[in-house]
Amino acid sequence: MYIARFSYDLLPSNRQRGIEFIRREVKAAREKGLAAKLLVPVTRAQGGHALQFELELKSLDQLDQFRQSGVGSNEGTGQWMHAFSEVLLAPPAVEILRIDDGA
Repeated sequence: MYIARFSYDLLPSNRQRGIEFIRREVKAAREKGLAAKLLVPVTRAQGGHALQFELELKSLDQLDQFRQSGVGSNEGTGQWMHAFSEVLLAPPAVEILRIDDGA
């Protein structure tokens, strides 16, 4: 099992728009049967990210599939990504974590 975490930097004035973009992504992931959540930091370390999106995956192939057509069609996802990028200060930082099952 894996967690893909996307961390976003944006201006405080664009925070609500960023939340709306990520909520749309969470909804799309859940409609595809994936566990997803928006994380809004209450406190941040210096240089910390403003918003985060987490996606739980059974395989890494699911990440590619979701990133290609996660928010509607391929075209719809591309349009969503372009519009979201307009409020971001930098490309998202992406971390892929493996969940340790203790075995």
